[in-house]
Amino acid sequence: MARNVQLVVIDPQYDFMDYDDSALPVPGAHADMVRLAAMIDRVGGKLSDIHVTLDSHQLVDVGHPTMWVGADGKTPPPPFTPITSDDLRAGIWTPRHANAKPPALGGETIKQYMIRYAETLERQGSHLLMVWAVHCLIGSPGHAVHAGLEKSLNRWAEKNFATVDYVTKGTNPWTEHYGALRAEVPMPNDPGTGLNTRLLEMLEQADIIAFSGEALTHCVMETVKQVATEVDPKLIRKFHFLTDASSPIPAVPNGPDFPAMANAWLKDMVAQGMVLTTTTEFLA
Repeated sequence: MARNVQLVVIDPQYDFMDYDDSALPVPGAHADMVRLAAMIDRVGGKLSDIHVTLDSHQLVDVGHPTMWVGADGKTPPPPFTPITSDDLRAGIWTPRHANAKPPALGGETIKQYMIRYAETLERQGSHLLMVWAVHCLIGSPGHAVHAGLEKSLNRWAEKNFATVDYVTKGTNPWTEHYGALRAEVPMPNDPGTGLNTRLLEMLEQADIIAFSGEALTHCVMETVKQVATEVDPKLIRKFHFLTDASSPIPAVPNGPDFPAMANAWLKDMVAQGMVLTTTTEFLA
């Protein structure tokens, strides 16, 4: 019987490639995608499904400078600025239009919601509220899939009379959506931020799931964590991580050491049964 082999590619988008004009370049990302495209061409019909997530943001977004101002009421934070709930209470950083009550927030002011949002992230022990450069704007060139990978995906689709499963995430401006299965803080009035049961059910049917994409330290790691949390722990042994098709965001000066965090996580996942492999070794 043929095995059900599924490939998950996280956010292989232009704005994450290490190009001069990319918004949020991840060192090594372009080479990762070149290797991944070659693997897809090589393994071809052995792949039952390919899932590609697309980070998809509005200009005004919880993770963009356009949401925030400093104590002077006008200067936005630079990229890679973490914002804590204490920062918000102290007025070090404040959301623009802080006292407005958008319908999406259920009666809270923007400031009240953001404090609660930051507290929730801190309580979960997940990533802090982080301000990134404006990236992956819906409809922009930066939102597009890496050109070489897109060609490989299209070749796979045509040859196998199949469709690539594109999974959009991040469109809600009030919550980060790193992982493919759910937002960091789901919004009760937006089902798109809750558990993606369709994707989960497809992955649960797989005999092998290969994970790849950008960036290792955030969207890739959170996706694998979310899938591992939702499935029977015994099924983690079917996870295969393509180590040469995913790269970390570098450590932030005087801030988080993202690569060290990712390496520690990888070791933990291997201890739980996940297999580390490469694009040349996978299904060879």
